[in-house]
This record gives sequence, C-alpha cells and structure tokens, in this order.
Amino acid sequence: MKIKPLGDHVVLKNAEAEETTASGIVLPGTAKEKPQMAEIVAVGPGGLVDGKEVKMEVKPGQKVFYSKYAGSEVKLGKEDFIIVRQSDILGIIVD
Repeated sequence: MKIKPLGDHVVLKNAEAEETTASGIVLPGTAKEKPQMAEIVAVGPGGLVDGKEVKMEVKPGQKVFYSKYAGSEVKLGKEDFIIVRQSDILGIIVD
C-alpha cells in the first residue's frame, strides 16, 4: 500500500530517535524525544489550496526539518508516517 497526498500535503517518514545521549547515557523508550527530521516519501500535486496557488518546492527523497507539533501521525502496515502541509516544513537538509 502507498499513501498519495492531496493538495499541498507531504508524507514524511521519521528518522529514528536517538538511543543514547552524546555522553553515552542509554535512553528508555519513554524518554526519547520525537525527532523533527524526516525523509519525504510522497508529495501532493500542489495547485489551488485555500484560494491560493501553491507550488510544491520539495520532492521525495529529500531530508527535511519540520515543525515540532505539525501534521497527523498515521500507521500503514508496520510503518509510521506523518502527513504535514508543505508550509510546516522548515528547511531541506543539503549534503
């Protein structure tokens, strides 16, 4: 199964949360902070959204930072995804 986003929505796959701190302390599952970095899996077509023309500036495969409380979490099979609006993406990570 695949998710096909509509309008200006983007499907993200979260990066794994850190297991240990920089000083080497192992974190239990409840203490891990949700990462704000993810990889884009799918991008909607853009177009006319809320009466405004939206041009999609991101594409699948890019790694991005997104707003901390943005989007909706969805589970498809055994994988977890987040669906956000393009405007919730703060920046693209460039190698």
